[in-house]
Amino acid sequence: MEKFSFKVNDMSKIHAELKKRRKALGLKQKDMLLRVGMARQQYQRLESNGNPRLDNLELVAMGLKMELMLIPQEKIKAVQALLMGKQSVESVSRSNDYEDENPLANDPWKGLLGEEE
Repeated sequence: MEKFSFKVNDMSKIHAELKKRRKALGLKQKDMLLRVGMARQQYQRLESNGNPRLDNLELVAMGLKMELMLIPQEKIKAVQALLMGKQSVESVSRSNDYEDENPLANDPWKGLLGEEE
């Protein structure tokens, strides 16, 4: 699978990556109807300048054999290094261990209602 990453606030890169991936799979916009149930016009808007809903973006990603990921900000550099082949999976899992640094990662509701710890 092709390696790339970008931040959600850069929608133009998302549009470009969808188009690039579709073409890499040898698909035309009209092929998306059969792959994900999305009409050519709807997919064309999404690929050109649309602001897709998350469920539509997830559907298109699955149809293009891609994955959507939410990455904690403190892990971005490690994940980018991994995608670029500059870091191993083991070192990413050891670096910036989010659960150790942030006890709320295991229980985000802890103390929210004022109960004692």
